Amino acid sequence: VQLQASGGGLVQPGGSLSLSCTVSGSALDRYAIGWFRQAPGKEREAVLCIESSDAATYYLDSVKGRFTISRDAAKNSVYLQMNSLQLEDTAVYYCAGSDYGFGIGCTRAVYGMSYWGAGTLVTVSS
Repeated sequence: VQLQASGGGLVQPGGSLSLSCTVSGSALDRYAIGWFRQAPGKEREAVLCIESSDAATYYLDSVKGRFTISRDAAKNSVYLQMNSLQLEDTAVYYCAGSDYGFGIGCTRAVYGMSYWGAGTLVTVSS
């Protein structure tokens, strides 16, 4: 299975971006999909995750009310809509999959995710 994140770019504070994570090689329903981010000089952290049931888990209080996660099984894709972006949201964003076959769904633990896509850079700057 492969995950491909896309949609990053440069945006001004207060702006919006939508990231996409496309899963290939397997059905989306086999995985919980999480978005993680890593800012320069910082550890990778969990942002949001969505189960196959569409249940979403927020791991960062700072993104509540600004970020939403959704999935489209027909397109084998998960989306991260980011609104009211702040300078502190600047990071490389990664999508990752947790395989239900391993008994793990959404988790904030980096080591709990089995599959990772290459990151996409989000830069919030005026």
